[in-house]
Amino acid sequence: MRSFATRFSFLFLLAGLSVSTTAATSINASDVVAASDKAMRGDSSYSEATMEIVRPTWTRSMSMKSWTKGTELSLVLVTAPAKDKGSASLKRGREMWNWVPSIERVIKIAPSMLSQSWMGSDFTNDDLINQSSIVVDYQHRLIRDDVFDGEPVWVIDAIAKPEAPVVWSRVTLWISQSTYLQRKVEFYDEFEDLINVLQTFDIQKLGGRMLPTRMEMAPVDKPGQKTVFTTHRAQFNFNIDSEFFSLSQMKSLRE
Repeated sequence: MRSFATRFSFLFLLAGLSVSTTAATSINASDVVAASDKAMRGDSSYSEATMEIVRPTWTRSMSMKSWTKGTELSLVLVTAPAKDKGSASLKRGREMWNWVPSIERVIKIAPSMLSQSWMGSDFTNDDLINQSSIVVDYQHRLIRDDVFDGEPVWVIDAIAKPEAPVVWSRVTLWISQSTYLQRKVEFYDEFEDLINVLQTFDIQKLGGRMLPTRMEMAPVDKPGQKTVFTTHRAQFNFNIDSEFFSLSQMKSLRE
């Protein structure tokens, strides 16, 4: 089912995973995951970032701006390099469109395209369109306490609910016990094979809140390959009209 309903055909409650009785009774895994999602986005957000696509023999960088409102609306605009400038991606609910200015065409992302690469990176279309899916489309289970990058974290398994429209059947999250930020995420397919690993670093205060300013997504079966996403500026919880997130805006948006 890795075909992209693959995302969440998680009918696996892993064998052999033990949970501390004390931790399990004092920590609600679903509440932690919801708080983590909220910590990463706010009610609305704006950010400026650079995405570096690293391959064994070459590296390519792209600059972009992005806007979000709640969990249903997001818009990403590529501002550099020149050949990609003006390209944009719009998400409204579970629907997504890409604008390709070079051919003046809007492309609707079909369910079969969710697992495809976004802008040639190691992030998928699904990673953009289902950003908050981890909250509503998965069941959560606290596995253990751990340490990542020197800070205490909770390790939580998210198992896809039956029929959930997702690509990954299991996602394991390392969530900070102090900031609720996601510090590491493992993505598994329906065969329980680990496919991608996301790690976050360089926690800094941006826009009045603590954020990981560097994220690295790497496929486990492709040594020397990764995508590094670096956030330079961010703003949160401001007024933005829902009409901003429209097809016409996506096509006309400029740097």
